[in-house]
Amino acid sequence: MSVRVISFGGGQQSTALLVLAAQGEIDFRTFVFANVGDDSEHPDTLQYIAENARPYAERHGLELVELQRVGQAGPRRGEARTLLADLLRPESRSIPIPVHMAGGGPGTRQCTDRYKIALIAAETARRGATEDNPATVGIGISLDEIHRASSRRRNPHEVATYPLLDLGLRRTDCQRIIRKAGLPVPPKSACWFCPMKRPTEWHELRREHPRLFGLACELEATLVERRERLGRDPAYLTGLGRPLAQAIPDGVDLLPLAEEDAGCDSGYCMT
Repeated sequence: MSVRVISFGGGQQSTALLVLAAQGEIDFRTFVFANVGDDSEHPDTLQYIAENARPYAERHGLELVELQRVGQAGPRRGEARTLLADLLRPESRSIPIPVHMAGGGPGTRQCTDRYKIALIAAETARRGATEDNPATVGIGISLDEIHRASSRRRNPHEVATYPLLDLGLRRTDCQRIIRKAGLPVPPKSACWFCPMKRPTEWHELRREHPRLFGLACELEATLVERRERLGRDPAYLTGLGRPLAQAIPDGVDLLPLAEEDAGCDSGYCMT
C-alpha cells in the first residue's frame, strides 16, 4: 500500500483538507505538520493547531504528525533546530529566508526546502515510500492560487497532488467548509518574521502583536549588521528598502488590497 499524506500548514486550505478527510471527501488519513520551531511559527497558528486542529483530528480518527528539524552531525547531532535559532547563530554566513536585497528582489528561499519539504520527504521515506512506490503528498493549494501548483517532483519518492484543485475549491470555499464543520477559521500560517509578508500583514503584526514586531525589527537589525561585517549590502524583511520600523510606521494602516497570497497554508510555503 502506498503512503498518502497531507502536508499540513495549519492555515485555511490545509484545515479545510482536514475537514474533507474527516468527511470522507478525500482519501487521506495522515496529516504531517513540519514545525519550523515554536519560536518561529506564528503563535496564533500553533495555538489553533493545539486547540482546534489536533482535537478535531483525534475525534475523527485522523493522524496529525508534527515534525521538527534535528541536527544530523557534529556537536548539534540530535538537537532540535529552529529556523529562528539558526538565523541568529553568530557564525552563520548565509540567510536561509528570502530577505529583500538592495534592488528590492527577495533573496534565495532555502527555509522551505530545509524545514518543511525535507522533513516531510524523510517522513514519507520512513513510512516506506520509494521511487518505485512513491508517496502521494497532498498540498493545500486552492483554485485562486493555481499558479503555485507544480507538477515537478520535489523528491524521487514523492508525487504531489492538489485535492482542492481537483474539487474546484477556492479559499472562500475552504472558509465555508471549516465553519460548517463547527471550527473557527484559522489565521493564515507563516513564520512571524517571514519576508514574504505583504505590507498589510506587517501592519497587522505591529498592531496585533507588537512584541513580535519588535523582535522582527531586532532580527532584521542582526541580519543587516552581519551582512555589513561581510562587506555586503543590507537586506531587509520588506521590499521597501529601509528598516522594518521605518517601513511600517506605528499608527498607520493600509487597506487590505487584493494582493498575491504569501502564506504557508499549504505547508509547503509558496510551492
